[in-house]
Amino acid sequence: MTTSGPPAGFVASPDGTPIAWWRTDPPSVRSASRSRPALVLVHGATADHTAFRAVEPRLAQRRMVISIDRRGRGASGDLPPYAIGREYEDLAAVVDWLAGETAAPVDVVGHSFGGRCGLGAARLTGNLRRLVVYEGAPAPAGREFQDPALLARLDALAAEGALDELMATFMSQVVGLSTRQVEAYRRSPTWPIRAAAAPTAIRELRAEAGRDAAGEHFAEVRIPVLQLIGGASPAIFRAGTYELDALLEHGEVVTLAGQGHAAHHTDPGAFVTTVEAFLDERDTIAP
Repeated sequence: MTTSGPPAGFVASPDGTPIAWWRTDPPSVRSASRSRPALVLVHGATADHTAFRAVEPRLAQRRMVISIDRRGRGASGDLPPYAIGREYEDLAAVVDWLAGETAAPVDVVGHSFGGRCGLGAARLTGNLRRLVVYEGAPAPAGREFQDPALLARLDALAAEGALDELMATFMSQVVGLSTRQVEAYRRSPTWPIRAAAAPTAIRELRAEAGRDAAGEHFAEVRIPVLQLIGGASPAIFRAGTYELDALLEHGEVVTLAGQGHAAHHTDPGAFVTTVEAFLDERDTIAP
């Protein structure tokens, strides 16, 4: 099966929200699944499960891969009120379901806000073995990824239904894309899908300011965590990554040279090689 078409199934989160999932199997399911844990891919803000389309087939060469739509987008449900803790519960529910299906702990790769969800889920389940977080760390102490004026601007654009401009503003002011990069992205066939989900990014930005999303909230994470950082990414991402790494018991940081916030699109080969090297490491700590 591939990630095209309707979802393969749904996992019910504790609050009843259905989380859609898609499955991609390796060419030799039996041999791969025996030797390597299954992998869950978690997309970032405004995206959906297709965000990993350039790397998922490569990752699935040697392991079962499950990609999900986070709540509020794509085929997944969305029940109010929103809280980032519900996102943690969503992913933990998927991890626990998949661990039950495969009779083994599973791995998670999360991009941006999806990485933050991975960190939160790691505190809720013992079935998460290894975690990759690509620029999903909280902002460094005393700093934020956004300011009140920016949030007000995004709120106004959402109220006007100006989703294209909302998406462009988010990508430039929060993600740090240049004007040229934003215009190039606008020509991508995925832009309309991302723009349609852009309002959900506002609630995620607000959620990042809460205690449940702060760095100290993740100091209890005991599993191995690889943080990826783009060498060309905004300095605030790098600072947050290293600040979080200092709190993690089994953390490491790898810089993807010359890359920004989306190396899984711009250099999928390097992304997959780095992720697989970490996932294939022999565990030296107690599960």
